[in-house]
Amino acid sequence: MIERFEGILLFCVAGWLVTGQVRAYDPTLETVTVEGRQINLVGDAVSASEGLVGQKEIELRPLLRTGEVLELVPGMVVTQHSGTGKANQYFLRGFNLDHGTDFSTTIDGMPVNMRTHGHGQGYTDLNFLIPETVSQLAYKKGAYYADVGDFSGAGSAQITTSSALDRGTVEGTLGEDAYSRLLIMDSMPLAGGETLFALEGNRYDGPWSDIKEDMDKLNLLLKHTIPLSKGRVSIALMAYDNSWNSADQIPSRAVDQGLIDELGSIDNTVGGESSRYSLSTNWQYGGWQGSAYVVDYSLNLWSNFTYFLDDETNGDQFEQVDDRTIYGGQLSYLAENTLAGRAMSNRFGVELRVDDIGEVGLYHTQARERLGVIRSDQVKESSVGFYWENRVAWTDKLRSVLGLRSDYYDFDVSDKAGTNANGIDLGPNSGSADDNLTSVKGSLIYTFDNEWESYLSAGQGFHSNDARGTTIQVDPSDGSPVDSVDPLVRSLGYEIGVRGFITDQLNTSLSLWALEVDSELLFVGDAGNTEASRASKRSGIEVTAYYHLTEQWSLDVEYAYTNAEFTDPAPEGDEIPGAINNVLQAGLNADFANGWFGSLRARYFGGRPLIEDGSVKSDPSTVLNLRAGYNFANWTIKADIVNLTDSDDHDIDYFYASRLASETSGLETEDIHYHVIEPRTIRLSVGYQY
Repeated sequence: MIERFEGILLFCVAGWLVTGQVRAYDPTLETVTVEGRQINLVGDAVSASEGLVGQKEIELRPLLRTGEVLELVPGMVVTQHSGTGKANQYFLRGFNLDHGTDFSTTIDGMPVNMRTHGHGQGYTDLNFLIPETVSQLAYKKGAYYADVGDFSGAGSAQITTSSALDRGTVEGTLGEDAYSRLLIMDSMPLAGGETLFALEGNRYDGPWSDIKEDMDKLNLLLKHTIPLSKGRVSIALMAYDNSWNSADQIPSRAVDQGLIDELGSIDNTVGGESSRYSLSTNWQYGGWQGSAYVVDYSLNLWSNFTYFLDDETNGDQFEQVDDRTIYGGQLSYLAENTLAGRAMSNRFGVELRVDDIGEVGLYHTQARERLGVIRSDQVKESSVGFYWENRVAWTDKLRSVLGLRSDYYDFDVSDKAGTNANGIDLGPNSGSADDNLTSVKGSLIYTFDNEWESYLSAGQGFHSNDARGTTIQVDPSDGSPVDSVDPLVRSLGYEIGVRGFITDQLNTSLSLWALEVDSELLFVGDAGNTEASRASKRSGIEVTAYYHLTEQWSLDVEYAYTNAEFTDPAPEGDEIPGAINNVLQAGLNADFANGWFGSLRARYFGGRPLIEDGSVKSDPSTVLNLRAGYNFANWTIKADIVNLTDSDDHDIDYFYASRLASETSGLETEDIHYHVIEPRTIRLSVGYQY
């Protein structure tokens, strides 16, 4: 698919060559600059669990993978159990979010979560994002916000890309294991506005002992923004293409027996290829704000988690297919007025999304060659949501936020496989379903002074289930009857919190929270996806502190503790597999006037149960990353050392049954399957700003 980029690439390079030495910035393009965590949200925030992060903080952080930008959300852990091109694994508030369920992510108003996805519900692949183009990341944990709908139980992140750049940049990076990256980005006045372009090319073989990851990624952002008398309008094109081989999770016993080392693979033919092309527009005029988008997306993903458990001859490798077009948008209006002489605002909004899925499928494969279809469907999933948010300042110190949201979903599933490779007629799995849900959200906020504020918040959220689960009647593996799942799953959260500045240099937040979910989505090893499980509850505490010691030095510490358990009784136990109890992240940052800068970051990822009775647990993991650099004239030189201590802790652990080729026929062995943290790696970058 790379050739699809050629015309766009030539345009970008030509534009850079023509304008590379000419830089003009139009001050009429209104921008909001967020330097870091020092921004005071007193008077604006709805809860103690929301915040803003700007590019200044992002550029100080060493990133192994693009998805790690979400670790800017306090308490969020981003890992990987497969190849670099696959969506990351996310953990927050006691959730193993798999690849995104129960955490909503948008970029410039476009939803990133993929519903009814080939690999997992809510699949959130951020590989199409160029981190240097992010101007702001706004996070909202909890379900207290009327403008956030699906996948909102644990929270959400809204990422905004830049509209203009102060300077153009050309940066090249080289690293171990054949890592290379080239970034070109700039903006220029054009057609009454400002046009920004960014182009990223990235290759990586990885540290694995028996495969070359051969990751080959290309990203493009073209964005044109025009100022209006009371706002602005922008149109953006994003394009992404990637292919890779995977070093998947491996069974502990294979390492213990010396069959492979920790960087080895059982099946070295797994991997994937994916593309995403989008066209979007955002418009703001006075109290009106709107956006619209169309996304063309595809994924072919080959995995093998159980090896020779189900098919002792050909192996258990499978291919997951997703090919879709997504289109939708939103429109909102903010009205400012008064109530009994007190300031009041009302915001009304509507959101529309349609996933037109040409195929979402599962195939039995060997070395990426299809042996037979397990399931293949065509799906059309549509949703519309309406919301209203009211804010009233009852006194100079007390204000309220009340939200009401109503969502309607329609599912239409058509079987494409007929009789599958197991001889099962899948026609009965075709069908239609619909559901609707109304959610109430609210907060009471008491402001002590200009620097301290307290919050009492509660809200209902939800996640949608895979459309195929809403109409299923027949199990594709053996033809047995299957109960369908509820289309929409309710969650209820509440918290009490406080935020403020202890001094001009030290700001902090504290929240005590709880969340109840009507049904969990849990990872299933032999299917490589998630399935609905029992109801659950979680509660926890989160503490953040950001200390600007001097103009040059800053320190940040974020700690989260969670207790999570199933509420529906079952003989196997009530612990939730993958639920983290403790997460600690800390960073020491430096930015000197003489040009030197750097950041040392530590992340502690606590142990967690891997099965319901808690008898098998993962070990905790700790990783340190370092960035050091120097700015001089128009040049920047920096070095990243990722996994500074060369830790061999695990990125991810699962416990399930599998069978190796060398093991007795008919035998299955329950074992911990894990993916090790990538060994210490050094990457050097040289950038020129003009």
